[in-house]
Amino acid sequence: MKRKTPNSISRRTFIGQAATASALGVIPLTSSAFSYTGSIGANDRIRIGQIGCGSRGLGTHQRYVKQHAQAENLEVVAVCDPYRPAQVKAAAHVKEWSGKTPKQFTSYRDMLEMKDLDAVMIASPDHVHTLHLEAVAKAGKHCYAEKPLGIEFEALKRAVDAAEEAKIIVQIGTQHRTEAPNVGTQKLLKTGILGHLSRVEQVRNGADKPYWYKRLNPKIRKEDLDWDEFTNGVIDKPFDPLIYTGWYGYYEFSQGPVPQWGSHYIDLVHYLTGLHIPETCNCHGGTYTWKDEYQFTAPDQIDAIWSYPEDTVVTYTTNFGNGSGNRTRIMGEKGTLELARRGIGVYTAEGGINRDGSIRGKNEVESIERPDHFLNWFQALRGKVEPHAPLETGYRHAVATIMAQMSYETGRRTRYHTEGRKITLD
Repeated sequence: MKRKTPNSISRRTFIGQAATASALGVIPLTSSAFSYTGSIGANDRIRIGQIGCGSRGLGTHQRYVKQHAQAENLEVVAVCDPYRPAQVKAAAHVKEWSGKTPKQFTSYRDMLEMKDLDAVMIASPDHVHTLHLEAVAKAGKHCYAEKPLGIEFEALKRAVDAAEEAKIIVQIGTQHRTEAPNVGTQKLLKTGILGHLSRVEQVRNGADKPYWYKRLNPKIRKEDLDWDEFTNGVIDKPFDPLIYTGWYGYYEFSQGPVPQWGSHYIDLVHYLTGLHIPETCNCHGGTYTWKDEYQFTAPDQIDAIWSYPEDTVVTYTTNFGNGSGNRTRIMGEKGTLELARRGIGVYTAEGGINRDGSIRGKNEVESIERPDHFLNWFQALRGKVEPHAPLETGYRHAVATIMAQMSYETGRRTRYHTEGRKITLD
């Protein structure tokens, strides 16, 4: 019996996937029938609001808005953050390059009441991504939403359903699928050069302190922060500047490296290979190395293993107790492809159990350039193109990482059920 691979989907399977995706409230990636409402006219200015004005919102989102503002007719009309100094800094930055001062808000609710607002960029902490996306969708605004799309399953489903019902144009911030080496890798793998893919693995090791230590700042003042707006009820504790600035390291806010780093990876695996949603997941780890006065609860070592219905296993490992190097490897029956982070991948016949002579020596993957992730979204808002990372891709990576989180928390294997959109414990 011929094995079903991601790149050999029959018409019957496609129709079944389309029906399933419709039941999920998400559009199948294999469909070209995208249906959005409210595309912005070619000559109309795109008026953007920013939720989250930290390093991602100001350092990345606004950098690309500035870069494309003139050519794409963009204007930042509002900035929103529960930390007042972040609002002020973001507004001053926008005025510096645009000459116009955006409105400033502490709560996203107030910003979304604006009439002169077309689209919103979400760069808030991970625990409120779904909250903000759902609100943006219900307000009828288009959205650029950072990854991970969600860390809690019911909230994820509500946000996805709201965005799909509103038919807004959503771009998920998994920009690796826009990078030239990865676009070239996807094209190569579509040819079937590696044959059936049995395993994809990523290992990320680090000898330095985990990334959540880098932003710790005990000097944050209580009067400058709306603590309740920031926590959104995930913890019942009084104001603590170290929790606010070190939220990446506290499990309630971030759930650790699998959603934060692993969401980029799992989305890239889906993009490159055509895999969709895993059937099962096992995940183990803990805080084993960095135990100190901060009492961080995000694991500094984690191992996740996902099994896909296409007979492919995907693994992700993070270890902050050793700096012996990183790797991302795609293993097929005819050879192996090593991905370089933001670099050129190399593939060989090494390791293949069914080599047929089609791969000889070491071969570099050809890069394929395309518009950057933000420009693609701006152009999608005009109805010119489809987003590189549409809504359903965010749902898929979030399901995978949530399955890992649930396994880590319970010590049991998790299983995804397409019918009924459920995750259960085995």
